[in-house]
Amino acid sequence: MSRLSDLRTARRLVVKVGSSSLTTAAGALDHGRLGELVDVIAARLGNGTQIVLVSSGAIAAGLTPLGLQRRPRDLATQQAAASVGQGALVAAYSLAFGVHDRTVGQVLLTADDVTRRSHYANARRTFDRLLDLGIVPVVNENDTVGTHEIRFGDNDRLAALVAHLVHADALVLLSDVDALYDGPPSRRGTLRIPLVRGPTDLKNIRVRGSGTGVGTGGMTTKIEAAAIATAAGITTMLTSTAQAAEAMAGGDVGTLFVPTGSRRPSRLLWLAHATTARGRLILDDGAVTAIVDARKSLLPAGIVRVEGRFGDGDPVDLCDPAGRAVARGLVNYDSAELPGLLGRSTHDLARELGPTYEREVVHRDDLVLL
Repeated sequence: MSRLSDLRTARRLVVKVGSSSLTTAAGALDHGRLGELVDVIAARLGNGTQIVLVSSGAIAAGLTPLGLQRRPRDLATQQAAASVGQGALVAAYSLAFGVHDRTVGQVLLTADDVTRRSHYANARRTFDRLLDLGIVPVVNENDTVGTHEIRFGDNDRLAALVAHLVHADALVLLSDVDALYDGPPSRRGTLRIPLVRGPTDLKNIRVRGSGTGVGTGGMTTKIEAAAIATAAGITTMLTSTAQAAEAMAGGDVGTLFVPTGSRRPSRLLWLAHATTARGRLILDDGAVTAIVDARKSLLPAGIVRVEGRFGDGDPVDLCDPAGRAVARGLVNYDSAELPGLLGRSTHDLARELGPTYEREVVHRDDLVLL
C-alpha cells in the first residue's frame, strides 16, 4: 500500500477528531485524552509538518457547565451548549499545546462563510497566514449561530472540505473506531478493510449511520467525507485516536482511502457539498444544454419557473424540465424579483430597467454541476 507514504511525507495535514474521542462516558471533556492527542500532533509538528485540527467536542464540553445529562436535541440548546463549550474546548487545547510551546488559533466556520466568493478567499488567506506563523488552527463548525439550513451537519465533512481549502496533502479522520470492517466489528470473522480504491470496494459493505451519544457522525459520514476528499485528490486515513501516531507515520492501521480524482476549484467543492439549496430554478432544455455541455452562465431567458424563497447570493438548484437538479449555483437575484425577468434577454432588461440588469442569474464561476 504505497499510498501510506502520503501520510508519512505530508507537509500539510488535516486531522479531525470526534467528540467520542475527547469526552468521558458521562459526556464531559476528558483533558487526559485530549492531552494525549495533542502530544501526538505536537510530535509531528516538530518534524516540520503544518497541521490543521478539526475538533468536535464543543457541545459536549458545554454539557457539564450547563448541568445537562446528555446532548440536547433542540437547536437552541445545542447552540447554547456550543457557546459555553467552545471556550472550554479551545482553552483546553491552548493549555495542552502550550506544554509543547505551540500556540493555537480558533477558526469557526459556517457553510455560508466559504461559499460566497469574498468570504471564501478570506478564509483561505486566514488559514495560510496562521500556518505560516506556526499556529495550529483549531477548527469547528460555528454551531452557536448555525441553522439547520446553513450547516455542514458533521465535522467529518467539514474536515474533508477544509483539507481541500488549505491544499492539504492528506486527511486523517479519528474516532473511537479503529477502521472500516466488512461487517460488525464485534462479530467473529469480521475483517478490517485496509484499503479502499473507490466506491466499488464498498458496494457490499453495510455500516451504521448513527454516532455516539455525544457526537453527530457515524461511519457513514466518515465514508462520505473520505469520498469528498479522495475525489479532490487527497489521501484519507480512517482510524481510531489511539492509533493516531501510527497512522500519521504511515503505518498499516485503519482504512486508507486512495485518491480517485484531482483537485478542482475549492470553492465549487464547498458549493456542491456544504450548502443546502434555498430554492429551485426550472430551466428549459436549451438552458440545461448550455450549462451542462457548454458550461455557460444561466441567463433569465432560459428559466421557466422559480420555486422557493431565497435572497441574492443564496445557493439554488438548477433543474431540468423534469425537475432533476443538474447544477447548483449562487443566484444574483432574490426570489421576489426574479419571476418578472424570466424568458427575457439581458439586453432587453438592461434597456428597460437599467445596466445593472445586464447580468447573469447565475454566473458560471459560481456554478457547479451535480
